[in-house]
Amino acid sequence: MGKRVIKIFDTTLRDGEQTPGVSLNVNEKLEIAKQLEKLKVDVIEAGFAIASPGDFEAIKVISENIKDAVIVSLARAVEKDIDRAYEALKNAQAPRIHTFIATSDIHMKYKLKMTEDEVLERAVAMVKYAKKYVSDVEFSCEDATRSRIEFLIKVFDAVIKAGATVINIPDTVGYTTPEEMKRIIRAIKENIPDIDKVQISVHCHNDLGLAVANSLAAVEEGVHQVECTINGLGERAGNAALEEIVMALKTRKDFYDVDVLIDTTQIYRTSKLVSSLTGVFVQPNKAIVGANAFAHESGIHQHGVLSERTTYEIIDPVSIGLPKNRMVLGKHSGRHAFEERLKELGYTDLTREEIDAAFEKFKVLADKKKVVLDKDIEALLEQKSLNIPETYELVRFQIISGNGLISTASVKIKSGDEELEEAATGDGPVDAIFKAIDRITGLQVELDDYSIKAVTQGKDALGEVTVRIKKDGKAFLGRGLSTDILEASAKAYVNAINKMLYKISEE
Repeated sequence: MGKRVIKIFDTTLRDGEQTPGVSLNVNEKLEIAKQLEKLKVDVIEAGFAIASPGDFEAIKVISENIKDAVIVSLARAVEKDIDRAYEALKNAQAPRIHTFIATSDIHMKYKLKMTEDEVLERAVAMVKYAKKYVSDVEFSCEDATRSRIEFLIKVFDAVIKAGATVINIPDTVGYTTPEEMKRIIRAIKENIPDIDKVQISVHCHNDLGLAVANSLAAVEEGVHQVECTINGLGERAGNAALEEIVMALKTRKDFYDVDVLIDTTQIYRTSKLVSSLTGVFVQPNKAIVGANAFAHESGIHQHGVLSERTTYEIIDPVSIGLPKNRMVLGKHSGRHAFEERLKELGYTDLTREEIDAAFEKFKVLADKKKVVLDKDIEALLEQKSLNIPETYELVRFQIISGNGLISTASVKIKSGDEELEEAATGDGPVDAIFKAIDRITGLQVELDDYSIKAVTQGKDALGEVTVRIKKDGKAFLGRGLSTDILEASAKAYVNAINKMLYKISEE
């Protein structure tokens, strides 16, 4: 008899996008979904169909393009939500409607203003309603870990009889502990006669830093599915991190005695993609995917690793797809060498147009840098995910700035066939550039965040600038890449404006 396989339910595109300041457009969501398919996640929660036209369209596009994973839309226990979810999912190869209602006393009293009987009746009715559309229906008791266990069992028992195929136990506010999670699951399994007819799932938040621990405790207690996000993204303190759960189960097979079908060599790239598109950087000491996860500074540790890697590394960096940062190409390298390097880095599904565009960017970069590293190439390839209609395109800029001088920027931007140029002064060169761009576009936006990081090391390192702008309370993220930080800043600001205009057009 084979090992029990734990299904990985990724909710980066739904719960992960609820991270403050994160807003992904349809193209970006599809890009992440395609990478999740390469990662071989079992289930992709693509969004909340009724939340916005953009969310609906993203679920629809993902349903039409992803074939190797179950595609899910969240829906409140309301008919119009379920109708909308099905409309978005109907072209999916394996659609699932995920409906939910709160079952804790505090939620029923203050949010729903419903009695237990009313909640039970609604839950059953909406599972039956969803079953008219799809055979696969997941039901969640929101705030399950703060619900009365007797009522939780009663609701789950009823929705299973109504046709639910998956019952989910969300630790909505990250309140529970590993031992308590085990007791809840044990009580459900012991008191519901038809429990063997469904899959049991958990969805843990990280408010007390226990999301991964609670998820692993649930695995010990026999659940079939774990819900999680890339890099632990999510509301407040985030969700259980997919990469930590997967590598814990893989590394400690001797203890958990289960398996997952994830292609772990895609973990690093998936983490990088999600980080770059959301603008939420991974902390250096983050387990599995942090910059320091495989770094050793102590002399004793360095000696041990050089002698035998497993003295201080319980995970082989290669197993998560971590590239070796070695020098590869320069300005004299040709197209063939570049394409071969792309294949070695795992970029095997690029279109001819994408390869051509990346090669042109590579040649421009190679003129500025003596040596192009693997991480430089990865950064160039990440840029392809930003391909959205360019209402504005940076042509050139000029800066006058210095100690004791008022910074002045002259910026030329192309819009369609027209080139527009403006100048502005500001509190430093970056501020002057942004104000000149604002004059050209005529848009009034608020700069909410600005950050710089080096993609690689050295004086000629690629710099990546991320800006977050706000308009009418909505946030839009832009990224720019260049060996010149001012150029990267201008590109990032223009990219954020283009994303804002694209997002508005989606809605």
